[in-house]
Amino acid sequence: MIKRLFAYIGQYKKYVISCIFLMTFDVLCEMMMPFLMAKIVDVGIPQKDIAFIARVGGLMIVLALAAIGFGVLNMRFSANASQGFAANIRRALFDKVQSFSFSNIDYFSTASLVTRLTNDVTQIQIMLLMSLRILLRAPLMLITACFFAMSINLKLSSIILIAIPALVISIYFIIRSAEHLFSTMQQRLDSLNNTVRENLIAIRVVKAFVREGYEKLKFKKVNDAFTRAAINAGYLISLVMPVMLFILNFTTITVIWFGGKMVSTGTMGTGELIGFISYIMQILTSTMIFSMVFILYARAEASAQRIVEVLDAKVDIVDKPALPEGGIAPSVSSGKVEFKDVYFRYGNSANSNGFNNKKGKDVLSDITFNIESGEIVGIIGGTGSGKTSLISLIPRLYDVTSGQVLVDGTDVRDYNLKTLRKGIGIVLQSNVLFSGTIRENLLWGNENATQEEIEEAARNAQAHDFIMNFPDGYDTVLGQAGVNLSGGQKQRLCIARALIKKPHILILDDSTSAVDVATEAKIMESFNKNLKEATIIIISQRISSIKEADKIIVLDDGKISGIGKHEMLYESNIIYREIYDTQQGGLIL
Repeated sequence: MIKRLFAYIGQYKKYVISCIFLMTFDVLCEMMMPFLMAKIVDVGIPQKDIAFIARVGGLMIVLALAAIGFGVLNMRFSANASQGFAANIRRALFDKVQSFSFSNIDYFSTASLVTRLTNDVTQIQIMLLMSLRILLRAPLMLITACFFAMSINLKLSSIILIAIPALVISIYFIIRSAEHLFSTMQQRLDSLNNTVRENLIAIRVVKAFVREGYEKLKFKKVNDAFTRAAINAGYLISLVMPVMLFILNFTTITVIWFGGKMVSTGTMGTGELIGFISYIMQILTSTMIFSMVFILYARAEASAQRIVEVLDAKVDIVDKPALPEGGIAPSVSSGKVEFKDVYFRYGNSANSNGFNNKKGKDVLSDITFNIESGEIVGIIGGTGSGKTSLISLIPRLYDVTSGQVLVDGTDVRDYNLKTLRKGIGIVLQSNVLFSGTIRENLLWGNENATQEEIEEAARNAQAHDFIMNFPDGYDTVLGQAGVNLSGGQKQRLCIARALIKKPHILILDDSTSAVDVATEAKIMESFNKNLKEATIIIISQRISSIKEADKIIVLDDGKISGIGKHEMLYESNIIYREIYDTQQGGLIL
């Protein structure tokens, strides 16, 4: 996993290479210190050679200053490399998410994707940072310290051959056991982020229903679950330090015991023993560094798996391969829509991670109908009857399980996605506005629209008047998600944003539910007057919104219950008549 992600180091590779050289020089300077100190103790001090002590001491000062310089540069370059590495991965993840279909988003969940883009990437960033600062240092320290230790006393160095394997084996089993715990911890973090996100988005509903206590309890449960997972991983990792300290101290005592005997018999100098102990400490410290960094690797590997899962996910809705030279790509020109034997179920998209729902229940079954260019079509039905699912298939927000959806006689899967969606204006059930000005939000429909085009779309959506009532007009700054607007105002801005596209097909998914009947009538009147050539598809819970439509489609449990004009459906369709009579208070047509 780490190797797979290392490809994203990109332009920051030069910093990684620089860190390797800087750390090499830093370690060499530092490893010379015990060797030079032994010379002072065994040569300079017994012979009272002040000049020798001064020369060696001066060299030690120079080496210390050089080591500091190399270390500072290493810290700077490692920070640049790790931050850039994380930025590249975040960019790749974000780009991948932008290519996702709704099915992909449904599979991963928004909260989990946020965690992967933030916390999981941070774990990978920390791993690289610590690798460049510490992990590179450890093998260099180990090799050079072993060399100097063996050059001092080869026989005493045999103790290392016992201590290092014992330390490595102990740490290996602890770390391998921790990997599963780290993976569980990241999953608990997903749940925690999801709860926080949901609460903050719906905070007004929480306060309106005085449900703060319930939300606190719900947060406590997921927070406690995350805490338990983190503690369980921490308990296991806490075993590392006692094991390392035990082996370190036992080895030091052993070296002092046997080294002391050698000093007493004259086979080893006092300075050599001091230097040897220093190198033993360096060897065991470098092994401990390996162990601590591998703990970071264990957690980083769990995060890397989650990141790679997103990067390698198969996007189920993709553009058709490029046409051969001279071929003409289809485009939306008239707005004719046709459904042929369409079946659809959610979770139908196959991912590299095995996401599939072949056994799931169809939410749409045997859907066949035509919408001619320029028609106004209403779609009505009970909650869960498949209305939103139906219209989501036209701009390929989802793909059919079987059958065909055609626009202007061409299967939507044969269109370039950008071309298809450019010809379709859609106002989704949830009114999504972004932080920024009203003008910036409307320009989402067409970033090159003129002020006249913006105002025309706003007038058709009956939004121009309330916009001009704001002191800053179209330059009024909206709060997050349009918090400073009413529900009806947000819906009208969303409609205006779709109209700026000048689409051949306009889809309104219950997008006037928060608008009063009089304003809704004005919106429909403007559509009839100014959008005569556009095909308009309206999903509504109110029959008054679609009563005058050229055609009304009645859905029931994912199937078409009836198609026709208002009068015909009232006479022949029980479901339609029940909806109408209920809304009219039982009055007869």
